[in-house]
Amino acid sequence: MDLESILFRQGFGSRRQCRALIEQGRVAVAGSVCKNADAAFALDDLTFDVDGTAWRYREHAYVMLNKPAGYECSREPQHHLSVFGLLPAQLAARGVQCVGRLDEDTTGLLLLSDDGQFVHAYTSPKRKVPKTYWATTRHALDERQLTALSDGVLLHGEKAPIAAAAVRMRDEKLLEITVNEGKYHQVKRMIAAAGNRCEALHRERIGGLALPPSLTPGTWQWLDDEALQALRGG
Repeated sequence: MDLESILFRQGFGSRRQCRALIEQGRVAVAGSVCKNADAAFALDDLTFDVDGTAWRYREHAYVMLNKPAGYECSREPQHHLSVFGLLPAQLAARGVQCVGRLDEDTTGLLLLSDDGQFVHAYTSPKRKVPKTYWATTRHALDERQLTALSDGVLLHGEKAPIAAAAVRMRDEKLLEITVNEGKYHQVKRMIAAAGNRCEALHRERIGGLALPPSLTPGTWQWLDDEALQALRGG
């Protein structure tokens, strides 16, 4: 593939902007500056540098973000900053989407991708991908609340009770809860229906993929093959 198309597909701007980057000597391949926008390169394991930053060619982008509070999962946020502002411009330009949304005050693991099939697979209700949250409650938890969440609680607007896939008390006011659905404010509403109130919510795991301790709030990283396999194996 020619170098101009490589940069274009990786989100480095319009074709004209990509060609300008190359002709200005700001792009290097295999350590050598290339000013020929029409030079062709094999895509397998291709790494290139733009302004000294290394990028590996990826047909699709799969990333995880440790979402902080105060960010909306929208390109057109209404009241807060957008999570897309936490990503490099190249990823936003590729059209990555949130794989399911987190409320602006909810923190933790958020996946993003420009692969439509991937996004659909992990947001489809039929797939029932388990998602694990840590919820800080206003009042102390008790066995009655845990039982209600395990057996199922009826949420407003729903026809049948919804049960947690797993639930356990990590501390007096800290609940670990796993759900297979992705309904609006689901975990917060379930906790309220069980007789408590959710004061803070953090998503720790999707499928078999846990948020890495090294990924600090507001930072992102690529999903490598190991992470993708963990996600699928969850």
